Parts: sequence; structure tokens; C-alpha cells
Amino acid sequence: MLSLASLVEDALHLFYPHFCKSCGYDNLKKEQLLCFHCLNNLPRTDFAKHPNNLTERIFAGRLDIAAAHSEFYFSKGKIIQHLLHQLKYKGSKEIGVFLGGLLGESILKSGRFLNIDVIIPLPMFIDKEKKRGYNQSVIIADGISPILKVPVLENIVFRNRFTETQTRKQRPERWLNVEGSFDIKNEKLLEGKNILLVDDIVTTGSTLESCGRKILKIPSTNLNIATLAVATK
Repeated sequence: MLSLASLVEDALHLFYPHFCKSCGYDNLKKEQLLCFHCLNNLPRTDFAKHPNNLTERIFAGRLDIAAAHSEFYFSKGKIIQHLLHQLKYKGSKEIGVFLGGLLGESILKSGRFLNIDVIIPLPMFIDKEKKRGYNQSVIIADGISPILKVPVLENIVFRNRFTETQTRKQRPERWLNVEGSFDIKNEKLLEGKNILLVDDIVTTGSTLESCGRKILKIPSTNLNIATLAVATK
């Protein structure tokens, strides 16, 4: 016989269906964000375990990092683009926390990101963040934090000016657009720290590079980078 709890859950699902955030499949438990099929088909990179991976090569010769990892491959029209769009523009913060958790688990299991002290989300310009209502990198960092058991320092690094979107710019234009656009409020708090800098996606790496350069000017800091996705051509 069906339990009362099962009957109540079935009734609630009938009137308040819970949909997969990717494909829209509606036979999910309320705590699930993705159906088994979509979860199983996320384009995982497995970079966390491997030195000299694609994300690390993006920064080679440009930024002195200890390790870098991107959890997923990003392709236009595919599942990760859809999920990131919901996170950034549709207010679906739970997606960012969930995917951030997957990112954190890979980092933890890798054995390459040792003794992380703090997580720093790549900051948005304050006016842009107010307009959106949140910074997606903070949401992702909030998913990583309980896995690694280290704090998120949200406001210590900030953007000192507005920068145009990088989407349609070529690599030299991207660098010029963001050069010198980051500052740090209290450098003493980061001295000697092993830092994980977090963003949603890396393409040319210009924005992360600019922010990372500012962080590495602080004495005795080590820099690691983690993103949900890496763009592929």
C-alpha cells in the first residue's frame, strides 16, 4: 500500500509539478534540479585531476597560478549554456549553488588544490550587480564553500569602474577593456593566503587575468582559479 506521505507527495506534484531545469521533465522529487538523464549528460571536463589542462593553458605565461579547473565544457545551444542563462538572467540561484557544489567536489577530490584559505568570487561592477540583483560568481562560490569548508570573501576585491561586455571583443580588446579595473579594500586580510578565484565561465581569460594580477601583488599569496565552464570553439 502507498504510504500517506507518498500520496501527499503525489498530490502536491499533480498541482505543483517540479520540472528539470534543463529539459523540463516533470517527474522529479522536489529536491532535484536536474533529471537523471540531464545530470548524467553534463559535459564534465575532469580537468581538476590533470595539470596543464585547457584552463591552465589559457593562463600559461600570463598569470602565475598554482592550479586551475573548469567543471564543464561550454558550447552554444547546449545544456550548460541553458543552465548558465537561467542562473545569470532568470534568477535561478539554486542552479549556481548546485553546480558550484559539483565544482567544489571535483576540486576537493583532485588533491591538487591544497589548503585553500579563502574563496573570492570575481566581482561585478556595483551598478551592474544592483541591476541584476546578485553576482552569479558569488552564488557559485556559495556552492563551493561548504564542500571545501572555507569562507567566501565577497566584497574584499571590487571593480573600480564600469567595463563593457566582453562578448564581442577580440582578445587584445578584452585585455584593454578590463586592465586596471580591480582594486582590493584590505590587502592585509589576503597576505599569505592560498586563494581560489571563482567565475562562471572562462573564454580568453582576460578578466580573470586582470583580477588575478591585482591579487598576486599582495605579498605571499598563491592563486588558484575555478570556473563552472570553459568555452570551446
